[in-house]
Amino acid sequence: MIEFINEKDRNKWENGTDPLVVIAEGALLDSNILTITFARRMTGYKRPDLILRDLDRLYSIIHNPKKPIQIIFSGKAHPADTPGKQIIQRIFKICEDPKSKGRIAFVEDYGEEVAKYLIRGSDVWLNNPLLPLEASGTSGMKASINGTIHLSTLDGWWPEGYNGKNGFVIGGESSDDVKDAESIYENLEKIAELYYDRDDSVYSKKWIKIQKEAIKSITPKFSARRMMKDYLNKFYLPISTNLRRENDTDKKKKK
Repeated sequence: MIEFINEKDRNKWENGTDPLVVIAEGALLDSNILTITFARRMTGYKRPDLILRDLDRLYSIIHNPKKPIQIIFSGKAHPADTPGKQIIQRIFKICEDPKSKGRIAFVEDYGEEVAKYLIRGSDVWLNNPLLPLEASGTSGMKASINGTIHLSTLDGWWPEGYNGKNGFVIGGESSDDVKDAESIYENLEKIAELYYDRDDSVYSKKWIKIQKEAIKSITPKFSARRMMKDYLNKFYLPISTNLRRENDTDKKKKK
């Protein structure tokens, strides 16, 4: 993932893009650092910039010399969504800010190609919509199947998917920007402790345990196969059975 992003940045550098923009788009991302990713449609109810609510608090967490964190944003706003575009502008300005030291990046051109790398290469998939407005959040399902850990409010698919061992929860059963932002920061500190708890190992055994639990618990439940079985058993078969009964009833009346 990092190589893919760096290659995009190299091409922009060679084409004369402002160095500050190149850094804001991920040139200084490090493959050895815990990576949090927020990648989806940029619109108000999804609160893309919630993690940026208290920058001083966030900087103190991501710049921890022993447990550093980097954050990737990616996504597009609907052409008619002016507030969504303004959110992207705010995020990008923070990515350009020297205080972020290259630890916060916005990867442009979000689509299937970019998403393919992000869901495989990120450590944590962030999702913090206003409850109960999330329709589903399928990008988080795909990320978790790849071993990326989900950090989300209890909305969309996560209330069904979360089992207490396969990811992390933001806030409670209702939305509050202040409390939810604080919950994100507390989760980041907890996640960093787990991620960097490596002893003499290259990887954290505790972190791998969560990854395995995510793959094991989410893959069978959130797939196209499960979707089709639900459609078949909950809708198509009952509907077809009712139609047959109605046809049989009509035939008997005609006789």
